[in-house]
Amino acid sequence: MDFDVNRIRERFPALKRTHNGKPVVYFDGPGGTQFLDTAIESMCNYMRDGSSNRHGKSPTSPIGQVTEALIAKARDDMKVLLNAHNHDVSFGPNATTLMFHVSRALAKKWSEGDEIILTELDHHANIDTWRSAALDRNVIVKYVPVCAKALTFDFEALKNLITPKTKLIAVGAASNCIGTTVDVKTVSKMAKEVGALLAVDAVHAIPHMYVDVEDLGIDMLFASAYKFFAAHLGMAVIQKDLFGSLDFYKLVPASDDAPDALEIGTQNHEAIASVSAAVQFIAELGQGSSLKEQVISGYKVLEEHEDAIANYIRSEIIKIDGITLYQADENTKKTATIAFRAKGISPHEFCVRMSEDHSIFIASGNFYAKTLAERLGIADSGAFIRLGLAVYSTMEEADRFLEGVRKIMET
Repeated sequence: MDFDVNRIRERFPALKRTHNGKPVVYFDGPGGTQFLDTAIESMCNYMRDGSSNRHGKSPTSPIGQVTEALIAKARDDMKVLLNAHNHDVSFGPNATTLMFHVSRALAKKWSEGDEIILTELDHHANIDTWRSAALDRNVIVKYVPVCAKALTFDFEALKNLITPKTKLIAVGAASNCIGTTVDVKTVSKMAKEVGALLAVDAVHAIPHMYVDVEDLGIDMLFASAYKFFAAHLGMAVIQKDLFGSLDFYKLVPASDDAPDALEIGTQNHEAIASVSAAVQFIAELGQGSSLKEQVISGYKVLEEHEDAIANYIRSEIIKIDGITLYQADENTKKTATIAFRAKGISPHEFCVRMSEDHSIFIASGNFYAKTLAERLGIADSGAFIRLGLAVYSTMEEADRFLEGVRKIMET
């Protein structure tokens, strides 16, 4: 389809909201996108038409069969979205909770003296989950440092950290704070050379870029549907053989089979119902004879639109006196996520003024990238101001934001 941002915006009811008499600009995409109309409808329809628990994989009631079918479809659609057909998909409350469960199961395979490698660039969901499991097993934890100047992933440091004792490397596909993306495929090759597993936090990446799980060599991937237009729901995508070998903490009567073994307790079925709508929306942005081709094409359209606006904002905001921009160099691929600080005003106050004076919603804080903020020396002074775009963002909104920044800095 031809990309028409106004047509896209019609698909997101929240964009009609006003604040202080002005249309709201939602520039906090990394904190969660707005909800897609068909995702909302899918949830409402499931709740309206009657719900039923699964009661095993062979439900006896028609409603139970509907529940089973929508879960199966959501799993299949996520496999297409990520090209993860050699993986199983489990759902849960959020990516962080699923990482904690998986880390505990995986740690049962570790022995004292084994090693895992984490990175200072990441959201702490992809740090503390693995670190705490490693400490329980007396496993050595190593960290790939982040360079406060380059703000990129240090492959040379990773190379020096890997040993034959390395059991796991955990990286984020993209920083939820500064947008820096990581060459996951290269990390995977380095991990496989010593027989280590690769865990990838793709929560921030999936809303902005195509993540091909099998091409990238990812063993475990974690994501959240509310970051890409659907409901508050997490998912773990784990290579089939690995999934089958994990001994999860669970209730005795619960299934031992993947992917059900990881789905502790009753799932949020109405939220799961929204996942397929989000995948279909991304596919509708593109073209092709199959859902996979449409998804890949859709991501190209999405990236081109978001990057054009993000690059424009970066080029203009750096011209404003008192603004410090935190980003990798122009040769480093980034998501449409921008972190900065403003001289003379705290990040929190800046965001409040942007909201109240200009009806533009952005956010402040460390966004759980706490170590990154510490390395930059800003952790104790409010950390970052962050804005993040989505497919429904516009150039007009970018101009409103930049004008808002100028007015705040002038006063």
